[in-house]
Amino acid sequence: MDDRVEAHAETLVDWSARVEEGDDVVLSVGPDAHELAVAVAGKLGERGANLLCTYASGEISRAYLRASEGEFDADPDFELAMLERADAYLSLGGGRNSAATADVPEETRNAYDRARQGIREARLDTDWVKTLHPTRSLAQRAGMAYEEYQDFLYSAVLRDWESLAAEQERLKELLEDTEEVRIANEGTDLTLDVSGRFAVNSCASVAYDSHNLPSGEVFTAPRACEGHVTFDVPMTVNDRRVKDVYLEFEDGEVVDFAAAQGESAIEGVLDTDDGARRLGELGIGMNRGIDRPTDTILFDEKMAGTVHLALGRAYDDCIPEGETGNQSATHTDLITTMGQGSRLELDGEAVQENGTFRWE
Repeated sequence: MDDRVEAHAETLVDWSARVEEGDDVVLSVGPDAHELAVAVAGKLGERGANLLCTYASGEISRAYLRASEGEFDADPDFELAMLERADAYLSLGGGRNSAATADVPEETRNAYDRARQGIREARLDTDWVKTLHPTRSLAQRAGMAYEEYQDFLYSAVLRDWESLAAEQERLKELLEDTEEVRIANEGTDLTLDVSGRFAVNSCASVAYDSHNLPSGEVFTAPRACEGHVTFDVPMTVNDRRVKDVYLEFEDGEVVDFAAAQGESAIEGVLDTDDGARRLGELGIGMNRGIDRPTDTILFDEKMAGTVHLALGRAYDDCIPEGETGNQSATHTDLITTMGQGSRLELDGEAVQENGTFRWE
């Protein structure tokens, strides 16, 4: 086994999930993540955790969803009980076909998502962490040779997370002291109200309310926004390719949209429910181990020199007690590059220009 797989597993169990003796852990394994799953299972055994392994296949999901008639029981009790009992939920992605569910009808997908909001909330109440094992399908999606993709992934995952956490803490504190954020670049002039909201130092550990490995971002939940934004990083939304997505906001809600490619996929997201037309997240990428887009959101949204915005659900970690963030069955991220000529302003002062923070 590649030593980096063992290091990945150790980082996931120790730094990210902080698994302790006696913890009940659900391990969700993608079809081609077997090698990482073996290493993670070994680490869990060493720590005296209890393991329940499940299988996560896009092709199985496709078969089930396409065979259904679009009606689903809300929050099945057996799955809900499993998640409510779990201390941690570790998701090891690595499928054979990154577009396995591309032909599932949009209305079926949305109905399934709406029916599982309680399941989603129960999973988010655990110490959950999502990561990816390098697979040939992901390498192909990224336009890389397999060995090249392995090097890329481990460069993003196996970082000095304590040092990055310290740097990101600076931006977190600035955001929490800010009322208004302005994003300005080519095709974008968007102002967001973040007053009174918490920011999350997302450095790949549940100890920091961070649940992705790799991570490397600071994010918050806007109250509202005004203006327009163009997302120039191509990506896949619900297994369909989208490019150059344009959104226009008034009173915090999308009033117009367009895309050079995949416009119907964006329309499907916006039609999920009322909350899907509002923003649930503003995220600022800071992971320098991610130096190019790969069409995998787990990596691309953390890329240094980018900003991402999510349509839909806001994370509770950003919401003060007694308030309610944006509610939705979807949380769909879209990314814009902060390159030459760009500015990220906090209450009128530039914290980043041309993709470079003022302290760099």
